[in-house]
Amino acid sequence: MRIRVCIARWAVPVLAAAMLLFVTAKSSMVVKAQQAPAAAMEVKIDNFSFGPAAITVPAGTTVTWINRDDIPHTVVSDDKVFKSKVLDTDEKFSYAFSKPGTYPYFCSIHPKMTGKVIVQ
Repeated sequence: MRIRVCIARWAVPVLAAAMLLFVTAKSSMVVKAQQAPAAAMEVKIDNFSFGPAAITVPAGTTVTWINRDDIPHTVVSDDKVFKSKVLDTDEKFSYAFSKPGTYPYFCSIHPKMTGKVIVQ
């Protein structure tokens, strides 16, 4: 009888502490998942090229192109999913990729300038 009472005295607080730790840890994971920032990637336009020319990103990533060239450029997807205005030096264009797929793009002023975004 004494052993049962002794076990009951420490078992209840230990179980309560374990449950509290579990609930707290689970709540913390949910908050962290909700606060996770969207991914971002940068492509530089310089010397008549996109760098890097091909990138692979997860769905939900925002890609930003920055014109570091002295010449105006554009960023236009082959299937017209996205299209920038003419970007002068240091101007930026961003697009958020929500769906998986391959998105080839080019500069409409200089069509030999090409790149590709692969969204997984």
